[in-house]
Amino acid sequence: MIKFRHFLLVSILSILVYACGGDDNGSSIDNFDHAAQALKDNDSLVSFLKKHYYDVDLDSVKPLIVGKTPLFDDAKLMTEEITETINDIDIDYKLYYYVVRYGDPVPTPEPGKENPSVVDSVYVSYYGQRIVNTDSLSVSFDNNEYVWWTLSGVIKGWSYGFSHFKGGENVTDNGPITYDNGGKGVLFIPSGLAYGNTGSYPILSNEPLLFYIDLFDFVPETDIDQDGVASIFEDIDGDGKPWNDDTDGDGLANLFDTDDDGDGVLTKNEDANGNGNPRDDFNDPNNPTIPDYLNINIR
Repeated sequence: MIKFRHFLLVSILSILVYACGGDDNGSSIDNFDHAAQALKDNDSLVSFLKKHYYDVDLDSVKPLIVGKTPLFDDAKLMTEEITETINDIDIDYKLYYYVVRYGDPVPTPEPGKENPSVVDSVYVSYYGQRIVNTDSLSVSFDNNEYVWWTLSGVIKGWSYGFSHFKGGENVTDNGPITYDNGGKGVLFIPSGLAYGNTGSYPILSNEPLLFYIDLFDFVPETDIDQDGVASIFEDIDGDGKPWNDDTDGDGLANLFDTDDDGDGVLTKNEDANGNGNPRDDFNDPNNPTIPDYLNINIR
C-alpha cells in the first residue's frame, strides 16, 4: 500500500497491484504458520494498547502515564474480527480502530451509503508508523495528505478499517478543497492484514502497523473496472470480500475483470434491457437466477 503514487479512482494499477500479489500476506511461503502469527500479533497489539493512551490535546497516541486511560480500556477503541483465507486455511485476525470522530457528511447520504465499502475509492490523509516491540513507534514510514486511493488495492487493514468511518462535508469556497467533520481515527493493524511475513521495506516481516487516518469523502459503489457493475456488487458469494470472486476462473477477480463470465462479451455489453445495470438481465430460461453477465451460455 505504502508509496502507491497517485492511485486514481479507476486505474489499471489497481489490477496490477492485486494481480502481483502485493497483498497476499506471504501466502506463497507454504510452511509459515499464519495462524500462530495472528495470535502473536494480537498479543503484541494488546500489549501496546495497554501501554499507551490517546492524548486528545496532542491528537496522538502516547506512552501511558498516571491518570490516563489506556487505549485498551478506552470506550472509543473498537474491534473487528476478520477471517482471511491463506493456502485454503481460514486465519482469524483482530483489527483495532480508535474512533476520534466517525464523520458527519452533509447533506445526509442515502441509506446504505454512509460508509465506504471495502472496495470503494476514498479521499484521505494518513500517517503510518511501525509498532516496535509493543513498546514504541517508529518514525513515519509513509504519510500523505488529500489523496484518492481505492480500497481494493491496499492492505486489508485499510480496506476493512476505513469502512467504519464516514466522510465529511465539502465546504470548499473559492479556494483549496476543504472538508469539515470527516471521519478521523487510528488503525492498529496486525501484520497479517498488512505485509505479513514478507514485509515491505522499511516495514519488517510480521510487524504490526499504526495509521492515523482522516476520511474526507468517498465514491459510493465505485466501479473499478468500469464494467457497469459496482465493485462491491461483484461479491458473488456474499462473504463481504469481492476480491475472492472469480466467475470464469481466469485468475482475475470479477471486480477487475471486464468480462466476468469469460464468454467473449464485455460485462457492460450484457445489458439486454439497456438500463445500464447488467445485474438485472436474466435471459436463460434454464438458469433464471443467473444474470447474463455471469452466464457463459448467454452472450
